[in-house]
Formats: sequence, C-alpha cells, structure tokens
Amino acid sequence: MPCSSIFIRTTAMTMSLRPTSLHSYVSPKTLFKPALLSFLALKNKTLAFRFLHHCHYPHLPSRLRRHAVVTCSRAAAKTLGLDLRTVSVPYLQQQRQQNSNYGRFAYQDESSDDSDRELDSRQEQMSGSTLDNIDEWRWKLTMLLRSRNEQELVSREKKDRRDFEQLSALATRMGLDSHQYAKVVVFSKVPLPNYRPDLDDKRPQREVILPFGLLGEVDAHFRAYLSQKSINGRCLSENSRSSSSGSTATDEGLYEQQEPQVQSIAMQRILQRRSLQLREKQQDWQESPEGQKMLELRRSLPSYKERDALLKTISQNQVVVVSGETGCGKTTQLPQYILESEIEAVRGAACSIICTQPRRISAMSVSERVAAERGEQLGESVGYKVRLEGMRGRDTRLLFCTTGILLRRLLVDRSLKGVTHVVVDEIHERGMNEDFLLIVLKDLLPRRPDLRLILMSATLNAELFSSYFGGAPMLHIPGFTYPVRAHFLEQILEMTGYRLTSYNQIDDYGQEQKWKMQKQAQTLRKRKSQIASSVEDALEAADFREYSFRTQESLSCWNPDAIGFNLIEHVLCHIVNKERPGAVLVFMTGWDDINSLKDQLQAHPLLGDPSKVLLLACHGSMASSEQRLIFDRPEGRVRKIVLATNMAETSITINDAVFVVDCGKAKETSYDALNNTPCLLPSWISKASARQRRGRAGRVQPGECYHLYPRCVYDAFADFQLPELLRTPLQSLCLQIKSLQLGSISEFLSSALQPPEPLSVKNAVEYLQIIGALDENENLTVLGRNLSMLPVEPKLGKMLILGSIFNCLDPVMTVVAGLSARDPFMMPFDKKDLAESAKAQFSARSYSDHLALVRAYDGWKDAERHQAGYEYCWKNFLSAQTLKAIDSLRRQFFFLLKDTGLVDSSAENCNKWSHDEHLVRAVICAGLFPGICSIVNKEKSITLKTMEDGQVLLNSSSVNGGVPKIPYPWLVFNEKVKVNSVFLRDSTAVSDSVLLLFGGNISRGGLDGHLKMLGGYLEFFMKPAVANTYLSLKQEMDELIQKKLLNPKLDIQVHNELLSAVRLLVSEDRCEGRFVFGRQLPAPSKKAAKKEMLPRGGGGAADNAKTELQTLLARAGHGNPEYKTKPLRNNKFRSTVIFNGLDFVGQPCSNKKQAEKDAAAEALLWLKGESNSSARHLDNVSTLLKKKNRR
Repeated sequence: MPCSSIFIRTTAMTMSLRPTSLHSYVSPKTLFKPALLSFLALKNKTLAFRFLHHCHYPHLPSRLRRHAVVTCSRAAAKTLGLDLRTVSVPYLQQQRQQNSNYGRFAYQDESSDDSDRELDSRQEQMSGSTLDNIDEWRWKLTMLLRSRNEQELVSREKKDRRDFEQLSALATRMGLDSHQYAKVVVFSKVPLPNYRPDLDDKRPQREVILPFGLLGEVDAHFRAYLSQKSINGRCLSENSRSSSSGSTATDEGLYEQQEPQVQSIAMQRILQRRSLQLREKQQDWQESPEGQKMLELRRSLPSYKERDALLKTISQNQVVVVSGETGCGKTTQLPQYILESEIEAVRGAACSIICTQPRRISAMSVSERVAAERGEQLGESVGYKVRLEGMRGRDTRLLFCTTGILLRRLLVDRSLKGVTHVVVDEIHERGMNEDFLLIVLKDLLPRRPDLRLILMSATLNAELFSSYFGGAPMLHIPGFTYPVRAHFLEQILEMTGYRLTSYNQIDDYGQEQKWKMQKQAQTLRKRKSQIASSVEDALEAADFREYSFRTQESLSCWNPDAIGFNLIEHVLCHIVNKERPGAVLVFMTGWDDINSLKDQLQAHPLLGDPSKVLLLACHGSMASSEQRLIFDRPEGRVRKIVLATNMAETSITINDAVFVVDCGKAKETSYDALNNTPCLLPSWISKASARQRRGRAGRVQPGECYHLYPRCVYDAFADFQLPELLRTPLQSLCLQIKSLQLGSISEFLSSALQPPEPLSVKNAVEYLQIIGALDENENLTVLGRNLSMLPVEPKLGKMLILGSIFNCLDPVMTVVAGLSARDPFMMPFDKKDLAESAKAQFSARSYSDHLALVRAYDGWKDAERHQAGYEYCWKNFLSAQTLKAIDSLRRQFFFLLKDTGLVDSSAENCNKWSHDEHLVRAVICAGLFPGICSIVNKEKSITLKTMEDGQVLLNSSSVNGGVPKIPYPWLVFNEKVKVNSVFLRDSTAVSDSVLLLFGGNISRGGLDGHLKMLGGYLEFFMKPAVANTYLSLKQEMDELIQKKLLNPKLDIQVHNELLSAVRLLVSEDRCEGRFVFGRQLPAPSKKAAKKEMLPRGGGGAADNAKTELQTLLARAGHGNPEYKTKPLRNNKFRSTVIFNGLDFVGQPCSNKKQAEKDAAAEALLWLKGESNSSARHLDNVSTLLKKKNRR
C-alpha cells in the first residue's frame, strides 16, 4: 500500500479515538505507537513526523496534550536515532504561536522523499538557530495559508533578515511570494511589488512652515471671499426662484446624432444622379490611355485574381478576414475594389468607406497612391484625415485615416451613420487602438446589420480574428515577391571577415572613451539579467563548429544587448562597395538610435559622401515633405539608405529596396502592473516581424537580408508580438470606454481578443479616480467628460483645462504640445556639453524642464517673426521641425478648448496670468499629479522617492539632472521609465503649497495639523491653523473649478479674492519646512494594536516605548520602572515591567532589549487605553496617582 494511503487511513483512525473525559484518557505511547511504527517500518521519516504533527489531540487538556506529543516525539526520535534537541516538537511550536493568537492548525502536507533528502542536505550546512527559525516560520506560513482573512506576514526581526534566503526558498515551495524591503521581510499570498511605502521608515513626512505673516494675508483674502460668497449666494437664490421656469442645459445628445429624417423622393433622385455621374467619370478614366496603363499595372498584382471572390464574400457576410503576404496589394487595392464595385452598381453617392491605418504616414501615402491610380487629385473621391491635417471633399467616398480618428468619430456618432464599409488594416500589429476598435465594432455590428467590416492582416494568424467574430470567413491573397536570401550573424562574419571584440560593440552615443569602457563592463556583467532566457539558452546550445575559428571567437564575444552600430556600418560598406545597385532599408529600434547611427554614418568617408550615398530617416511623426524622399528613387548612381523603425515592416513600402539590414530588436514599452511602472527597453522581435522585414527586400528583384543575430537566436523568437493592450498603461483607453458609454470597464475589456491583466485595469481606474475623471462608482465626472473630448492623455488634458480656467493658457498649451510631440532639445553627440548648457540657460534656474520648453518656444516664435527661426534653432540646439509641430498642436488645442466653451476667441482673456510662473508651475503640478517625487537634499547628493518605486534617478537630459541641489521639496514628472533603474525623464520642482492646493485630495490625519495625500503615503505636519487654511482653500477652489466646467461661460474672475489667496500662497511659499522620518502617530487601542501586530509579525512601533513610559512616570512623580527579564526554553525572552505595585508582562521576543520594549508597550497600552482623552485613560492615571498617595 502506498505510504500516503497508510498515512491518511491511520491518521483518520487515530483521530477518531477521541477520549470523552480525562478518566478515559489512554497512554500516549499506547495510542500513538502502533500507527507511528507503521511508518517507521517503511523507513519513511517524513510521513512519521507528518503523522505526529496531525495527531496532536487538540481536544485534550493542555497538560495532557503536551505530555502526549512530547512523549511520541521522543519515541520517534529514539526509533530514528535522532537527538531530541534537533527534533521539532509540534506542541512547542503550537504553543509559541498561540501566544501570538495564531491558533490551532495542522502541518502543511507538502513534503516528498526527494524534497526531504534535499532539505536534509541543506540543513547540514545551517546553524541550529537558523534551523529553529525555519521550523518556526514553517508553522507561521502554514497558518497564513489556512487563514481566510490574512494575506501576508511581516517581520522586522534581525534573524529573519539573516535567514531570508532560506525562508524565501521555503515560502516558494509552499506557493507564497516573499520580498525583503530594507529591514523588513514580507511573506504574502499574492505577488509583492519592488517597493512598499507602508514599510518604508523613511517615506516622505513633511513639516510645512510658512513665512511669518503670510498666513494672515491669505486668511484676509479668504475671509473677504467668503463674505462676498455669502452675499452672492443670497442674490443667486432669489434669482433662481424668479427664473425657475428657464431651460436647463444638459449634455444629452452629446454622443448621439439626431436620427436623420426620411429621405425625400427629391433627395433620392439627387443621389441617383450623383451616382450616375461617378460611374461615368470612373468609366472615362478606365477607358483612357493612362487609365488602361494603370489598370494593366493593377491587374499584375496578386490581389486582382481574388477580386471577384473578395467582393462576393463581402457582399454575403458582415465580417470578412483577409490575410495577404507582402506585395499582394491588399492595402491599396481592396478598398478600391469596394469603391469601384459600389460605383458600378450606381450606389457610389451613398457609399462611404473608412479605411484605418495604424500610422499617419501610412494613411497619407496610401491615399496618395490610390488617388493616383484613379486618375484624380487627392481630396476628390479619395481623401485622408490624420491629426493636424487632412484632405477630403464633399465627394470623398474612400477615406484613409488613423485608428484614433475613427475612435474620435465614434464619440459623437456611436452608430457610424452613413458609413457602409469599415476596413481595418494591419490588425496583426495588435496595437491598443486597433484591439479597442475591434471590441467597439463587434458591439456595434448587431445594431448595424447593413455595415460591412473587413479586417486585413499581413500575417497568417487570421484564425484568431475569425474566431473572435464568430467564425467569419477568411480569404488569403498570396504575395508576389522575389526570393530573398537571408544571412545570419555567423554567415555575415564569415562572409565579410569582420571581427567582434568586447570593445567594438559599444553603441556610440557620443560619450567619452573612459565612460564607454565603463558602460561596456557593466553591460557584460548584466548580460544574463537583460537577455531573454530563451535566447540565452539558445546561445549556450548553439554549435558553430562548422565556421572558422575567427568567426567562433567573434561569436563568443557577441553582446546581445548592443544594437551594433559598428557592425551595421561595416555591413553597409560591404553593400555599397560590393553589391549590385538598390536601396538599403535598415531596421533600428527607435528615433534615438536612428539619429545616433545617422550621425556616425555621416562622419564616415564613404557612407557620409552625399555624391555616393543618400542617408534618410523614417519614423512615425515625419513631415509630409520628408516622407516623399523615402519613396523617390535617387538620381544617378547614388545609393539610398533608409534608417527606419518597425513601422517600415508593413505600414509603408519602399519599392526600390533590395537590401535589408535587421538589428533584430524594436523599442517597445512594456508595463509592469505590479509596480505600476512602464519599462522601455529594446526587445527582441517576433518571427513574424523578422519575416516581414526580410520580405521588404524582394519587391522589385531578388534581395538580400542581413540579420545581425545568429540563426539560433531567431529560432528562439516568439511566433508573434505581444499585443499592446497587454504591455501599456490603460488610462486613456479606460476613459474612452466610459465616454462611449460602454458599461463597466473591466467587463468591456474582458471581451477583448486577449484581455489585459486585471491589475492593469485596476491601476488605470484608480488613476482616473485620483485625477477626478471618474467617481468612486466608475462614473464619468464632468471633468472626465471634458477630458474625453481632448485627443491627449488624461493628465495633459487636465493641464489644458486648468490652464484655461486659471487664465494662463499660452504656456500650458506649449507644455502639453511639447509633451505630446518630441523633445525639441537636440543633443548632438560631438557638442553635448554645449547643448546641455543651452538648455540650462532656458531653464534660468527655474528647476523645470517644462518651463525651459516654454522659454525655448517663445524665443523661437520671436525669431520667426524676424525670419530668423532656423538660425535661432541652430544656435540653441533646437529642432525646427519639432517646434513647428508644437506650434500646430497649440493651434489645435486652442480650437478644441474653444469648442468646449472654456475659452473665447480673445487670447488676452485666457492669458491674463500667463506671466505668473508660480501659477503656471501649479497648473503643471495639477496635471502631472500623482506623478510626484520627494526631494531630500544631502551634502553631496539628492535622494528622490516616488510612491511606486522608492528611490529613483533623474535622466541626464533633464535640467534637474546635473544640479547639486534643488531648493524645492517636490518634483512632479510626466514620464518615468525603467531601464535598469527607474528614471524620471522630465520634471518640475514645486513647493508644499503648490502640492497641497493643486495636487490630489487631502484629508486630515490623526493629529491636529496633520494632513495626508495618496492614501497616507504623503504626510504633512503643520500648525492647525495652517492646515485649516489649506483644507478650506482646496475645497473652495475645487468647487469653483466644478462650477466652471458645468457652466463654461462663468467668469471666475469675479471670485478674485479666492484666486488672490491661492496665488499669494503658491508664490510666497519659500519652502522653509523640512523632511522628518519615522514620526509616530498616537498609539491605537490595545485591541487594535494587537490585531495590527499579529499579521505583521512584530514591528518597530514600540521602539520608544521605554523612554515614553519613563517620561510618563516621571511626570506623575514616580521613579524609573524596573524590568525583570528571563529566558524561555525556545531561545526567546519574556520581560516584566514593574512600577508602583503594578506588573505588566510582554510577549516572548528574540532578545532581551526587544522584550523590555514589548513589556513597556504593554504598560503604555493600559495607561493610554482606547485614546489619549478617553475616560479609561483618566481612570488608569488616577489609579496610578492614588497608589502613589497611599504609599
């Protein structure tokens, strides 16, 4: 019989022998020994001890239970030949836990013979105290697993930190997570983050001090405001009664257009006539010589062979999934086929086709191509719409747009009235907007049975999308590409003779040689932690013996974390010198790497020669004029080299590309939901992406693809890319869900193709609640409705709204536009110091990247008025293209705010306080909160902490990154990113008053003058009168903002006294306070204190208990208390404190000092009672005094 079966049956039999009274009690040896020997006969020590742990007879009296368990433990030890001192006695362990209210529980059934032998081998290397500690924690963790209420155990014991490695291994085997936070160790049922502010003894606690006399001036303004408010309130009440019959404005119909009236016969005739005109025009073009030539070209594409099948399937099904290989023509031809078919059927005037593209460059270039194929000017039957620009007319029937544009339309037209076909292209990229659009369209289709949805993918994963839409039919279009020969790294090294070393793989970002050597050393040390484990395993298992010794040596030095600028340069030289003519497409990770590589190549004597090489960059936010250069063929024998991001995989097609250089990486943002931190690292692409990149080389002739990684690494790639919905924060998406009235956020997202992690959704909802966009029930607030109408992130939208309300709109629009576009500050690698100096001059010691941006933009606008814009940019290391984009965005923001009614056409009214830097700083704080970071200035360094990450660093490009001291207590930041550490990219320093008035909600703490933010993570201590002023001003200001949002025509300047009080407080706060650490709040009640102590496993709350007790007794006229401490059998100590005839006994502790503190804390709990002012406290102190008087 298996041992486990014997264990279960014997345990059940023994436990059923429950003595009914003390007289029926049987000798422990008589009762336990037969069952115990059954296991010992099997030589199974593990089952024997598990039996002992289960059969400890909890129903027996304490004395007899102890006798039974100890007797059987001794018998087991003797039988097994063990020393009793090394044997874990369950009863003793249980008694220790009962003192801490752990209660009765059984041993966790988790062992096996193999794990037991492994544990024995580890135990031989451990000290006796470590073994005892592990044994004790095994019982604690078992109790935690069996508890329904407790989620974690917390300990501040030194021995637990000493043994954490072993305890962590034990927790892992039991299915628990563990983490050590400085001097605290935590064991939890759920995953633990990297930082816990509640366990940080040095989290921000701020003592706020205002300059002398400032509070009186602020209060004077505030009292005047309250007086005026009272008078206005009475007048308003009278006016409301007299005008109660007036109409009330509502937001009904905001998201729904009115139902169109039934078309009249005359309208139908107009549409019929227009459709006939469209058909005639189309036929004329197709019959013309130019049209015939274009038709021949189009018929050569593989998609033409599937034209009839496509149109038939679309007409018979509401949803169709089309996959097509590179070069098949699906993007340009399929929307045309639909349009041509509708026009031929005399339905052209009623036809409306929307084709979405993931990127603006795709929408613009494809629309230009389709219009040319139809012999039209862009903006006639074919148009495009992207943010900031578009070209469409009254007769536009086919509109190419970005996915975001269609989502914006859904805000005001949830049924897409008048739209007959929606084509969603590039769905294989799994962008967040695309996945969100699919959920919305799936919900819309039952209400629009006449709407046709066509999904187009460049890869063969169409089954996923087909099944999502209930088994929608799938069609595949074969590609038309020439063969492409792939060269992997080992073949490239063998072919070119290039040699990799430890020092020629440093990606040159313009740093000094010494710094680069340090960076290389760090990279090599961290190689294992950064590379994906699957890729690492592939490298270790790879066999390169068929290649030369030189190549094998190079491969052994290959650094997977480097992009390989020098290797790319060598491959490009090889192509230019030895290969046939043709353009080269180089895939890089991002804009920074493209710029860096471009600068390096321009300095090369061959690749930087414009008479031989045309170097171009390709990225998502390029100007239209630059885009055309990518598609044009260069003149003469000049070779075109295009440096591109992964957008060139599918979104655009460079027809003359013959060579592809693939670095194998793409810079993608991943999201760590547990730590609520985005991570931006170059990550390996998928096999599907690698095939797409390779296919770009075979469009016009046989091509070559140079993969700058070994074949074994490619084999370890994932098949497809992780969807963006699973790797980015979801705040904007959740706001769109509520603005579209799609119900519960979590329920809606659960219907996605691949639903995001629930914790990511929870984080997004909590963020929107913190900034005031959602209420506690996830309903959209009036602020949330306004934010949903702005095409920016919620925090940037809030900044725009408050900038308009507080009449400092101009600089705020610049900040928001700058954060929405690229950073205009350029850092040339050979002039990095000069560029940083220029940026620091714009900062003007304001300690703000955002205000530096405002000054740089204002200077550029002045220079533009004098036709000196480019000279200004060249002198100050600024990007003219980015500043123009910022200027365009500012204009768009102004018109959007004008549409909401928050600003009028007069720029002067909304910029009355734009010159007030302190108020602008406050609005920036309001928008970027809860992105808050504390600043502790030390003698030679600055310590920064955030709520999610603990200690963080400043990016070197920030104006605050190089200063030795920041004379402010707080930084607000827009973006943080985790590389190896967490870095803040841009920041603005703010004062205590700015944070308290313009940050999040503030609440009262446990003391007078104690305020809290962010759930108590930020604590402020000040005089009670100062705290009351902050609370009152904050409440009145929030009410005023709410009124303005409800009634945009409200002139808040009539509340000048309130605004004056706010401006005075934020401008005159000199940051004279200081940070304190470990400041204790009043002790809780004894019951609450015990409840808090138990799950946490001890703590430092009583660190000053002895001192406090001694002080309290001295004030009552007593001498110092006496402590008597004695050791216990379990290597612990228990202390008794004696004073005035009273004895207080503490809990068992690991050392004498802690035991005395615990006894003192027990005495203080009795003296203080439920609260400092309770009747019990007065009675206990009275008792203390009376006993003294008797003596």
